[in-house]
Amino acid sequence: MRRVVTGHRNGKSVILDDAEIPAQDIGVGEIARLWKTDGIPTIPLEERDLKEHLPTRMPKPGETLVWVWVYTPDEEFFKKAKENGVDVVGEWRKRSGDDFGMHTTDTIDYDIILSGEFWMEVDDGAEVHLKPFDCVVQNGTRHAWRNRSSKNCIMLSVLIGAKRKKSTK
Repeated sequence: MRRVVTGHRNGKSVILDDAEIPAQDIGVGEIARLWKTDGIPTIPLEERDLKEHLPTRMPKPGETLVWVWVYTPDEEFFKKAKENGVDVVGEWRKRSGDDFGMHTTDTIDYDIILSGEFWMEVDDGAEVHLKPFDCVVQNGTRHAWRNRSSKNCIMLSVLIGAKRKKSTK
């Protein structure tokens, strides 16, 4: 994915970076991590500050992160895993002790489907079928993504680090 970053040099607006951002394999597809901010962003962005905005972890409260996911169809993912002798569901349960794919992050996420289809599942069993330009606002809820189609799904996500309230149960 190409990322163009604007900023300032000698008081004038300039293109600070125009480069391909390599995608990383995440098993169920690929992710291109595009940008992050720590706390309240400061502008103007100067050339020397450019490297500080490369994401390497989930955002902390008040920080942001943007990435693009390419999810392969579930059928293709499970087929490849089986061919490689990997029990992905068993491995997931060993690692997280949870239903396959169900996870939670301490973030508010704006997830926008750019192409393909996706199904999002939540704790109570509800599921939504998402198509291009549908948007999910994820509020730190436990969820799983499923690609039941025969084509890749591409989704843009903006994550905002949040503080989780202590449970009052």
